[in-house]
Amino acid sequence: MYRLYWSPSTGAFAPEAVLNEIGARYERVLVDTREDQHRESDFLALNPRGQVPVLELPDGSVMTESAAMVLTLCDRHPEAELLPVQDHSARAQAYRWLFFAVANIYEADLRHAYNDRYTVDPMGGEAVQRQAEKDLDTHWGTVEQALSEDGRILPDSFSAVDIYLAMLALWHHDIPRLLGTHPRLSRLVERVRGRPALGALWKESFGHKKLS
Repeated sequence: MYRLYWSPSTGAFAPEAVLNEIGARYERVLVDTREDQHRESDFLALNPRGQVPVLELPDGSVMTESAAMVLTLCDRHPEAELLPVQDHSARAQAYRWLFFAVANIYEADLRHAYNDRYTVDPMGGEAVQRQAEKDLDTHWGTVEQALSEDGRILPDSFSAVDIYLAMLALWHHDIPRLLGTHPRLSRLVERVRGRPALGALWKESFGHKKLS
């Protein structure tokens, strides 16, 4: 059985969504970052960086990095068809867009939300945040152009990358503007939200978010 160490409003949504999609048995362990539980010794033994999520595999080994968890789960459960088969060109595109999302959108979200961590200038946080907003506009524009008309990053199939992009979209500082100006992305978010396996998790994670 898998064990997922999670906290609200973190990257734990993506691997948990994949766990639900593949129908795997798993246990959730809440690490309340609001209470600094991610800084406690027991959790730091799992992830010395103190970051959530952490995924424990059935053999007891431990993973960090949400995108790596997503890929690992998809590889271990190919019957769920959340990634194209190996050696198919669509698989390469899935890797491309998942890593684009992590390296660019996820990173810019962090700069926007935690701007003071990205400068040693006590007055520099506002400038960091403004640049992050510009970068997010650029990166989401790139994604919008790559999406199919019905809101898929891989035109012929639903994929785990759609899940990851939907999570990041719902982290945006102005969701109504983002979805209102990116109609293909809006359709992607609606498609992920409508997945039967994700109903309860979506409500828990994003039910309080205003989408329009």
